Amino acid sequence: MKKTLKVVAAIIENENSEILCALRSPQMAIPNMWEFPGGKVEDGEDIHTALIREIEEEMSCKIRTEELFNDNTHEYEKFIINLIAIKCRIIGGTPVKSEHSKLLWLKRENLNSLVWAPADIPAVKKLVNEN
Repeated sequence: MKKTLKVVAAIIENENSEILCALRSPQMAIPNMWEFPGGKVEDGEDIHTALIREIEEEMSCKIRTEELFNDNTHEYEKFIINLIAIKCRIIGGTPVKSEHSKLLWLKRENLNSLVWAPADIPAVKKLVNEN
């Protein structure tokens, strides 16, 4: 039986209506694909607290979570991910890459130009079709 991981992802939009995209490093599972930054929800942690913690740990900046955007479950070869995407705003600092190979701010209409991790694709499609 495959393990199901509960994962939160930040849909961070800046003042130019660009969305933060993160390239998974070659060392990560699902390498060299784009994703919305975030990480695993720890036992006993709510999704908003988990996302705030993950972004602070991974990108050295502070966010405010706003609204639940998308909830998707995707089955990979070795595990299942329940990916919960939450819209967020940066309230302190500037995102820096530590675990990811690259960070990129992109307009909604350009999101499809990247090769996304499969679990992130439903949120990407929803963002592109928004507005």
